[in-house]
Amino acid sequence: MIRFRLQAAGKTGSGARKRQIFLNIEFSQFNLSSTLMSRMNSNKFITPTPVQAQAIPPALDGRDVLATAQTGTGKTLSFLIPIVEMLQKVQDRNAAQALILLPTRELAMQVETAFKAIRTSPEQTVALVVGGMQERPQLDAIRRGARLIVATPGRLEDFLKRKLVRMDQIRMLVLDEVDRMLDMGFQPAIARIATMIPENRQTLCYSATLEGAVKQVAAKYLKSPVRVEIGSVLKPAENVELRTFEVEQSDKLELLQHLLDAEEGSFLVFVRTKHGADRVASRLARSGWSATQIHGDRSQSQRNSALRSFSEGRHRVLVATDVAARGIDVAHVAHVVNYDLPKMAEDFVHRVGRTGRASAKGVASTFAGPNERGELKKIEKTLSIQMKRFRVRSLEGSAA
Repeated sequence: MIRFRLQAAGKTGSGARKRQIFLNIEFSQFNLSSTLMSRMNSNKFITPTPVQAQAIPPALDGRDVLATAQTGTGKTLSFLIPIVEMLQKVQDRNAAQALILLPTRELAMQVETAFKAIRTSPEQTVALVVGGMQERPQLDAIRRGARLIVATPGRLEDFLKRKLVRMDQIRMLVLDEVDRMLDMGFQPAIARIATMIPENRQTLCYSATLEGAVKQVAAKYLKSPVRVEIGSVLKPAENVELRTFEVEQSDKLELLQHLLDAEEGSFLVFVRTKHGADRVASRLARSGWSATQIHGDRSQSQRNSALRSFSEGRHRVLVATDVAARGIDVAHVAHVVNYDLPKMAEDFVHRVGRTGRASAKGVASTFAGPNERGELKKIEKTLSIQMKRFRVRSLEGSAA
């Protein structure tokens, strides 16, 4: 095996990034019911993250909320807590009272799981409405009077066209990862769904950015919203160590194995193509590493299985493409590796945001060839960051 000598070639820094300030409060200081507090305590949710601390109080008061925050800041709980409190007070048990729209089925499934963990009664039922999975269980949950619907726009719009679901009793609408939904072409579907929901609803909107079409969506669907902004929305989290390795394409796999050997914890590895994901995962597996892959050509059951085995630690390495990874929300990812350079600075932030979740420390390593120096500098300039640089020298048979 090729061993590597890694030479630091620059200082690490974060440019103009502002450190996130965690407020010195606890969930017990919110006006939450005793039953919900009991569920929070049993799940060891004690101290809110900044987005939770700022978004939950106005949401509990019935205000619309417009929040810009990256994945991993705890935003899911910031809208699920107000939903649970609302469901406890509403007596109508025959129709959905809340709707959460999200860009991907993986993310929808994770939100469904989080809701079940904190709901205060089995009567607070949930229907998962997503593509790529069987319709019958989804429709059965709706017919049984699911109180919450967690959905991707495409499948929900299909059900609405076929008059299989009612939206006329919705009191709370959550639009999560709006920027991603718009990137994926869901704006027309969101608009048509919104026309089916009462205008006097409460709306909570979450996005990593507030630019272009996202601003239009916010202006169209929110009424005098409380603005919540957590840090800079176009920068990696302060608690993620950013490294970049100048390495030839032919040496990338060996460098990845070197990092796996040298460091502990799980690795989420981003590649550019589906074929690349299969190739990297299979080569790692042949070398004795527990690796699996997730991309658009895998079936939904295969993607679910890969994500579950990675989150539960049965596979240490998950190799993913950007599109498939949009719905990945796995806690405790120790190391993100940009095996292939992302195309855009926003993709870099999205990838890196999978580690260093909720104030935990994380590491993100970016592999770039000598001919990609310009692209790398462009990402750094756009994000006002400076990554710690390493030059990789392959040495046959010598110590690293």
